[in-house]
Amino acid sequence: MSGSHTRLSPHRLRAAARILTAGGLVAHATEGVWGLACDPLNPRAVLRLLALKRRDVKRGLILIGAEIQHLDLFVASGADDAWARAVESWPAPITWLLPAASGTPWWLTGEHDSIALRQTAHADSAALCRAFGSALVSTSANRSGRPPVRNAWQARARLGHGVDFIAGGVPDAPGRPSTIRDARDGRTLR
Repeated sequence: MSGSHTRLSPHRLRAAARILTAGGLVAHATEGVWGLACDPLNPRAVLRLLALKRRDVKRGLILIGAEIQHLDLFVASGADDAWARAVESWPAPITWLLPAASGTPWWLTGEHDSIALRQTAHADSAALCRAFGSALVSTSANRSGRPPVRNAWQARARLGHGVDFIAGGVPDAPGRPSTIRDARDGRTLR
């Protein structure tokens, strides 16, 4: 973890949370690259994020949370072993694919029956989730197929005015995206 405290000021966190609550998009540092966050339960915000990234909704999205309680409502009942495997590894830069709860919005799962979740180990990302009060979509802040964004300047230059707020921060392990694993069988996918 990049230290146990956030580098973001309380003012910046409150401003970012207000923008997220209003359906806005926020660029922020994560464990390895810069992310683009929005309210996962706001379909307009998510579809706007996907359009900005030029990402197909069929692919699904990653959700991050600061607390297990931010994430558990997205996991299917009966997925106890898979959920325990994920929880045991967190907080960490490990994203787990878990069976999605019934009623999980299609714009989060895409064409899959799973949901990608991570209890973030990044102090600023965790603080952003806490300020917002729940999980956030957090996908890499680059257009699909393009190199990852590594700093605030690149986020603004590559995504322009499509981003409503640049939260700030620094990745813990620059250039290294989170590991993605399937919680059903433990396979590493990335």
